[in-house]
Amino acid sequence: MSDPKASNSPSAASETERSLFGEILDWMLAPLLFVWPLSIAFTHYFANNVANYPYDQALREHVAAIARQVKLVNGKPLLSLPASTRALLRADETDSVYFRVVSMDGRLLAGDKDLPAIAAPVDEEMVAGEIYLRDADFKGQDLRLAYTYLFEPGMAKGQWVIIEVGETTEKRSQLANKIVASVILPQFIIIPLAVMLVWFGLSRGLRPLTRLRKTIDARQPDDLSPIATRRVPEELEPLVEAFNEMLARMQRNVEAQQRFVADAAHQMRTPLTGLKTQAQFAIRETDPEALRHALRQIATGVDRAGRLVNQLLTLARTEGGELAQRKHEVLDLSALIRDVVADWVMIAIEKEIDLGFETAGPAMIMGNPFLLRELAKNLIDNALRYTGRGGHVTCRIVANPDTVLFEVEDDGIGISEEQAELVFERFYRVDDASTEGSGLGLAIVQEIAMQHDSRASLRPNPAGKGAIARVAFAAWHPPTPPTLPDDFSELYRQSPPIGA
Repeated sequence: MSDPKASNSPSAASETERSLFGEILDWMLAPLLFVWPLSIAFTHYFANNVANYPYDQALREHVAAIARQVKLVNGKPLLSLPASTRALLRADETDSVYFRVVSMDGRLLAGDKDLPAIAAPVDEEMVAGEIYLRDADFKGQDLRLAYTYLFEPGMAKGQWVIIEVGETTEKRSQLANKIVASVILPQFIIIPLAVMLVWFGLSRGLRPLTRLRKTIDARQPDDLSPIATRRVPEELEPLVEAFNEMLARMQRNVEAQQRFVADAAHQMRTPLTGLKTQAQFAIRETDPEALRHALRQIATGVDRAGRLVNQLLTLARTEGGELAQRKHEVLDLSALIRDVVADWVMIAIEKEIDLGFETAGPAMIMGNPFLLRELAKNLIDNALRYTGRGGHVTCRIVANPDTVLFEVEDDGIGISEEQAELVFERFYRVDDASTEGSGLGLAIVQEIAMQHDSRASLRPNPAGKGAIARVAFAAWHPPTPPTLPDDFSELYRQSPPIGA
């Protein structure tokens, strides 16, 4: 039962409520909400520039019109400004318009004398008749002014005439606001529409995920077949392939479990029937000696059934990949087999069998120590079972440049070429009548050998009676360090040490 506190915690809620759709939508809309104020600022800036242009042109025309009324005669300005021209300048209904005609020495010829003064210009920068623009503050209002200088070559600067026309910026602000409004207001329609389109597009784009979920939900509990990738988008193919690999592993595990259940049910039926028969016999028996014999038979049957169960479990775990998932490591196969042989010495002595071990030195391979011990144990057990008293069993390690051979040679009952192809099948036995066993030992050996990219074999002994079991492993060699080129080595030998 799940902990309600854990399920109601903020961290659990954040993990369960996390949505890929919402995540993508957030990452798409968050930049839009960040860019929108920037777009408003840029729009306002460019709107002001656009609004200034026509009114600046009108100011230039006013300055030019007044300049045409000023004549310079012998260095003295003569102004003829009709009343209609003055009335035209004052005719603006929105903004206040000011003008001034003044000489550089401060003598007012016409207009408003309170207009902000202009800084004295540099002679080289001024061009007669060129109209300039500037901004100023007049009576607490923003003022836009156009001005020009009238002078003749060689004329003293104090005699220059300045013509200025300025107006407040109300019309400009109104026009700029209209431009901004004309751009921003449609965005209040466009942006929600864009959000709806993004929402719709994401819903359509994520539809393959929904279709994949429905495909998985519609599967039967026992359906472990791979998911078809024909209509899967390219971005989802790695996910589906990884899921198919997981299904394949589950399929192998399920098949291994099913085989284990079937094999266990089949193989345990006979030992359990025998145990029940011996128990019934012991219940009816009154002779102490016969009763002890029945109990010994029961103990032997229990040992046999226990060994069978252990072998079935080992085979199921090996086929299912549980043991194969353990990391392989570099190991000395000679040392490992020597330890396994030492564990079987007492059993060989009890059976009066000469158990030996031969090796020429270390034999390094990459392997799983636990699985390799199981492999060696089953091969030695198999050899001892099929070798009579007074026989010989020899475990041998042969190290070659590319392979390491593990051999178990015996002089027992031997095996035919036909049987050699069948002994690695589960529950196959060469001599079911004369020896005890379940027929699983060599099947376990073959499965472990395959986990190490190898194959086990059992062949008649070419030296005489008996058989030789053999497994070939790939030899492991340490990586060789990079060698220096001959010319570099010679140069190193000839160079003096640092500091010499």
